[in-house]
Amino acid sequence: MELQPKGPSTKGPADLFTGDVRFDVVANGQEPSRLRVNLFAQGACTMCHSHAVGQRLHVTEGRGLVQSRGGEVVELRPGDTVHTPPGEWHWHGAAPENFMAHLAMGESPGAGGGPESEWGDLVTDEEYRSR
Repeated sequence: MELQPKGPSTKGPADLFTGDVRFDVVANGQEPSRLRVNLFAQGACTMCHSHAVGQRLHVTEGRGLVQSRGGEVVELRPGDTVHTPPGEWHWHGAAPENFMAHLAMGESPGAGGGPESEWGDLVTDEEYRSR
């Protein structure tokens, strides 16, 4: 057993997130595990992205939004879990004027499997505020 004390939160890079995003790495997928878990506290949203092995989001508090490319914007509340399958382009974040905390869980594609995530365009204000 190994206790991993919580360190300082990491600020999300401005080229991947709009607004002030901070996250804690809970599990970083060191071999043989491929599990990756981050706890996000957001006042903004991600840019459009996809994951090689898919992703699950579990909202722990606040109010959020998620959208798959071309789909409806869906409101998220505490206790909601969203699964995005491998390769599905999507974005997620706090609803306008709200805070949201969620666990973002996924797996790395493994050795030689390519990048875990692919990043696209920033979400426009029109897309973000369409809900």
